[in-house]
Amino acid sequence: MKKILSTIALGLIMPLIANAQLLKTTVTQGEIEGELFEGFAMYRAIPYAEAPVGNLRWKNPVPKAPWKGVYKAEKWGGRPWQQTDPNQNGNDIACSEDCLFLSVETPAKSASERLPVFVNIHGGGFATGSYSGTQESFVKEGIVYVSIEYRLGALGFMAHPELSKESRNGISGNYGIYDQICALNWIHDNIASFGGDPNNVTICGESAGGISVSILCASPLCKGLFQRAISESGSNFCPIINTTGMSAAMKLSKAAEATGSEFQKKMNAKNLKQMRSLSAESLIKNTTNENFWPVVDGIAITDDQYKLYELGQYNDVDVIAGYNSDEGSLFVHQMNLDMYRQAMKTQFGDWADKAMDAYPASTDQEALYAVQDIFRDQAFGYGTWAWCNLQTKTGKGKVYMYYFDQLSQNTLVKNTRGATHVAEMPFIYGWNWGAMTDTDTHMAQIMSQYWINFIKTGNPNADGLPFWTTYRQGEATVMNMHNGFSLTKAPNQKQMDFYESYFGAMRKQK
Repeated sequence: MKKILSTIALGLIMPLIANAQLLKTTVTQGEIEGELFEGFAMYRAIPYAEAPVGNLRWKNPVPKAPWKGVYKAEKWGGRPWQQTDPNQNGNDIACSEDCLFLSVETPAKSASERLPVFVNIHGGGFATGSYSGTQESFVKEGIVYVSIEYRLGALGFMAHPELSKESRNGISGNYGIYDQICALNWIHDNIASFGGDPNNVTICGESAGGISVSILCASPLCKGLFQRAISESGSNFCPIINTTGMSAAMKLSKAAEATGSEFQKKMNAKNLKQMRSLSAESLIKNTTNENFWPVVDGIAITDDQYKLYELGQYNDVDVIAGYNSDEGSLFVHQMNLDMYRQAMKTQFGDWADKAMDAYPASTDQEALYAVQDIFRDQAFGYGTWAWCNLQTKTGKGKVYMYYFDQLSQNTLVKNTRGATHVAEMPFIYGWNWGAMTDTDTHMAQIMSQYWINFIKTGNPNADGLPFWTTYRQGEATVMNMHNGFSLTKAPNQKQMDFYESYFGAMRKQK
């Protein structure tokens, strides 16, 4: 009889436990309701802006209007149109031009708790990816997890003369960046309704998400919207260019308009009106060699970010920034010595000899490694290093730099020299792509805790963890993550010095 009564009592208590979660709240647009997921309140597909369709295609996001009744945030919204989804977690979600959503997963029991907030900006080269997914490992530590979606590819980043003429500022492009800023404004205004603290927000991204974080750190439109930033393998410190061919570099909006005009011709459209009548799918599926990427528009992205940081013109927040030892192995797979020598002359011109001295090769295998390392440093390494150097000189925010060099089977590419692009993410977020050794598992526990501590306080350190000091140029202050943790000087210094000189010369020519 006691067992039966206990079972009945448990049945009565469980709904009370579920109801203790913050499953219903009110935001700017009205009442909203989530659902219980893994013990926490989960709100999927919250629309932070109007659907960017019809005449709103290729326009800055319009904040979402109030809705009637209670909005049920129980299903993922459409992911932006894209050709592939390397993140896998969005494959069961249909693509849609109506994609400006964000999600909130909160451990809060009430709206008065003021918990730290983590905002995920997904990567994918500004062409792929999805905001869908959850992060219980952070949420169970008392962190409100938010993930935002933004427009990609031609729909998110196409500049065009007619679009610039439409704009009151005479510019075009960067719609995906303005989406991110719109989402951050929504979070600032509404996250307290989910128990989050709008004055304790960390933005984070990997790859294109890391580039986005870097961009937002320098954007005057983001002042006060976040207090901390984490960039994994992404930054925005290459010089401005007006040609294609250099990874991670941006053009001026006017220079990027030519790509939009050529794309219009490719789509057999006479004008912008016809471009807007084309299906979103056709625009994305017909994108091949076009480089739809953020541009320097003078508003959201005001100038060469290196120059902005030299002048102290940025959002001076606490930062974790780092990159991986073998990033390029995910992108460069074939190369021989002759191809290498020609590629160096083509890309670096008068600087080719200095480039080959920084990245020497005398065999086909060494040529492949050299070009992989060029990709690593040009797209990820140099910008991270420059960011840390400049902010420690002109800012007050704490800067922590890492170098991830753990060989693991829990990665997208096997049998590489070092840690490939994306290789750090399973160690931080607990994803499983392959087997983890005991050392890997121990490192993952520490790395995850570093991130959690930083999100909460702006400092990754805590009792029992290897001490991670703030970055100082030329000193052993970079956290080297290789079979454990040790503080070393910045890696690949010869290569960093080459790019500092090379990019410095490019800037003087502007």
